[in-house]
Amino acid sequence: MSKVARLRHALPMSPDINAAVADLDKAIADAVDAAKEAGLPQGLIVSLLHGHAHAQTHQMVTNDH
Repeated sequence: MSKVARLRHALPMSPDINAAVADLDKAIADAVDAAKEAGLPQGLIVSLLHGHAHAQTHQMVTNDH
């Protein structure tokens, strides 16, 4: 793990933001676990997550949110 960098926001984040990030992370992890238990292939799970990440990135760079 020596090549893993911890990213930090330039300014301290509020407890509300930290809680929202933790909730989002847990929801994603729970959804991935449920998908695996339902028998979805791991590649499909990854591709769906990648597609959502790509769409969100597109919205950010085009200011189309």
